[in-house]
Amino acid sequence: MNKLSHFDTKGAAVMVDVSAKGETERRATAAGSVVMKPETLALIRSGGTKKGDVLAVARLAGIMGAKRTSDLIPLCHPLGIDSVTIELVCNQKRHAVDIEATVKITGKTGVEMEALTAVSVAALTIYDMCKAVDRGMRIENIRLTHKSGGKSGTFDAP
Repeated sequence: MNKLSHFDTKGAAVMVDVSAKGETERRATAAGSVVMKPETLALIRSGGTKKGDVLAVARLAGIMGAKRTSDLIPLCHPLGIDSVTIELVCNQKRHAVDIEATVKITGKTGVEMEALTAVSVAALTIYDMCKAVDRGMRIENIRLTHKSGGKSGTFDAP
């Protein structure tokens, strides 16, 4: 069984030492959803919220979240991210906004946390912008769907 990497032999929290690792191209994709009332989704689609274009603001917030991950997650390395893309799709069958974030870097450590943070911040932004009309929204199923690069290779969620 693998051991947790963020603890030393005495059990103290540590930042993983990546100084001996080589740089490789790394990519991570995460996904999640904000489920809401049908009327709320219709409002988002029509651009009728008082706070502006919900999807455009959520996209920018997700990108900013990815860039600031090391400020939010205590043991994450600050990274020079090469690319962040955020896709937001209005799913009318599920009354949801589906969010997917992909982060790329050439570096010594992966970008899974940056992709997960991007989705989380985008989802929280949607909630914040729409809470005046729908406090019952649910942020659901935030997960890593793909990771490639580095020593551990490729992961694709089942």
